[in-house]
Amino acid sequence: MTSGAGPARSRGVRLARPRQVRIIGGAWRRTPIPVAEAPGLRPSPDRARETLFNWLAHLRPDVAALRGLDLFAGTGALGFELASRGAARVVLVERHPQLLRQLRALQAKLGATRVEIVAGDALAVAAGLPRGEFDIVFLDPPFDAGLLRPAIGAVRPLLAEGGLIYAESDALVTGADATARGLEVVRSARAGKVCFHLLQLRIA
Repeated sequence: MTSGAGPARSRGVRLARPRQVRIIGGAWRRTPIPVAEAPGLRPSPDRARETLFNWLAHLRPDVAALRGLDLFAGTGALGFELASRGAARVVLVERHPQLLRQLRALQAKLGATRVEIVAGDALAVAAGLPRGEFDIVFLDPPFDAGLLRPAIGAVRPLLAEGGLIYAESDALVTGADATARGLEVVRSARAGKVCFHLLQLRIA
């Protein structure tokens, strides 16, 4: 995770940054991913990722058919985790030059042919993507950058039928908050100071 759409500010939740994280499951299990010194970078905690992919295994067991978008890719931990587990296509969006180099190096190391890396501003890239293109979208922007709400609005049209949004924040998204955005919370949990959720479009 990085901002992808403007520099992170100095206020907000501060979490210890590990030197590396690891892919938890799938073909590339235990592969280390370096965590660079980059503004706003805050990798999703292992516990959050493990819980998320347990949720997905229950809700979307057809992982080989899934198309994923990691809009604030950062280390790429979320996107590469999905690809490791056999997803059909994963798009990672990042704008920080050092992080882009690391993402491309990991892509080459793993031979990750189903992973596509896009350089650019997260919200601008999202605006140019085809509607209904993705089954799962990961949103993990800096907590203090004010990007989660506009990012949710930007990716809603990109969801295929039954598509899900994974969102991390420093506060739980309530049912009322989700309803106001035309969504419903289907799963939510907390890992330390990180709150994480699965959201889905409400059925009219």
